Formats: sequence, structure tokens, C-alpha cells
Amino acid sequence: MGRKVHPVGFRLKINRDWDARWFATGEEYVRQLQEDFAIRRYIRKEGEKASVSRIEIERFPSLLQVTIHTARPGILIGRKGDAVKKLRQGLEEMIGATKENGAKVKIEVSEIDKPDTDAQLIGENIKDQLQRRIGHSRAMKRAVSQAMRQGALGVKIEVSGRLAGADMARRETVSDGRVPRSTLRSNIDFARSEALTTFGRIGIKVWVYKGDVYSVEPPKPASEPNKEVYVSP
Repeated sequence: MGRKVHPVGFRLKINRDWDARWFATGEEYVRQLQEDFAIRRYIRKEGEKASVSRIEIERFPSLLQVTIHTARPGILIGRKGDAVKKLRQGLEEMIGATKENGAKVKIEVSEIDKPDTDAQLIGENIKDQLQRRIGHSRAMKRAVSQAMRQGALGVKIEVSGRLAGADMARRETVSDGRVPRSTLRSNIDFARSEALTTFGRIGIKVWVYKGDVYSVEPPKPASEPNKEVYVSP
């Protein structure tokens, strides 16, 4: 087997920053890492219908800032911000934030302009279609054509497993444009997903090439938040 390198980890600090930005050592590192996993699972479960793509977590001495990138911010925010308030309260209970310790949770919701070119959302869309028994070839070709129509320079989708209920597992790939996976300056969005079908699991990998990036901007401090749609009170 060939050695596989994760496209995102391969380009960290070259044209992409970490999705979790904090520092800790020893047992505190272990605790915060497990806390990050729990936060991501909780947000994805609560925002299952909101098309959540990325979740960025940033920690400060008395503040946990969570930035949620979603294609449907209205669903995540809710009427008059009720849904995002409930989400913030759930996160505060999870990390043990109280008035006594002064810890706070801040949630920012950022809208994805072109969801058809987001690798995570493409993978989730194909997963839903496979679970509804739609043919894998049709789902892959439609996703590739929509992404190219929205401005992607290249798309590659790979599915593997018992496709169409076959007795023997196999792998199929559909691609369009160019996807330079070995070029460090290329901005490649990558995501993995799994479809749970009656025949077993079907793995989905998506690569989306969005052009070249020659420098990465450092993340803005908490006093200058990134572009947002809504900030919870």
C-alpha cells in the first residue's frame, strides 16, 4: 500500500491554520483535547440539519470561542437567536462554565458562500444520497458538476465499499479539472465521510482545488473577530 498524507495536515502553516488554537501541557492537554472532541460532536448533533462544515475552537484564559462555518446559518441561530443560545448554554454546562469561575463561551456563526464547493458538505450530500439508495455514480457526477459550476478549479471524489450491493468491495473515482495534491501552495479542501447502508459502510473522500495561496494571514485576536453572521450574547 502507498503512504497517504492528509492534504490539510500537509499544508498547515503554509496556506491553512489549525482548526483548534490553544496550548496546554500534561493532563490539562489531554482534558482539553477530549473536551474539543465532545464540543464538535455536540455541535454536529445539535446542528445536524444546518449543514455544518468546519468548527474552529480558540481558547483564552476565561473564554472559549467557537466559530461554526455553516451553509444554513438561519437554522443554527433559530428564531431570535433561541437555538444558538441553547447551544451556548449546552457548551457552558459541558466545560463547567459558571459565574464563580468567570468562564464564558462565545459562539460565532459564519456563513459559507458557496456550499457546493465545500468538501465536507459535498461528502455529507453524497452520504445522504447513498443512504437513500440513490446510485453512487449519479451522486458523484452531479456533485462534481455542481462544484465546477460554482467555480472550483478541480474536484475529485472517491467512494469505496460494497457499491450497489456488490459481493466484493471496490473503489470508484470521479474527477474533473486538476487537483495538484503534491503542491504545497495549492488550496485543497479535503473531507471524509461514511455512508451507513444496508450492505455495510461506504467510505467517501472529497478533494476540492480552489486555486493557489502564496501566504497565510495570521488569525485575528479576540478583540478583532473574523467576519461573522451572528455573535451570541
